[in-house]
Amino acid sequence: MRPSIESALKRSAELTRNNRLVEAVAVAEAAINRAYDDEGPEIRQWLTDHTDDFVGRED
Repeated sequence: MRPSIESALKRSAELTRNNRLVEAVAVAEAAINRAYDDEGPEIRQWLTDHTDDFVGRED
């Protein structure tokens, strides 16, 4: 996945943790829409691996 896509997903997680859900969805959606088809599986995996980043839980 390109660094710009990953950066946008991280920003989306930060916005979500700060209760800025509408902005978070807009950032994530824009990133996903810019992604190449072959990046889809990696994005899905990143989202799965980083679920706690969105909800603010720490293990």
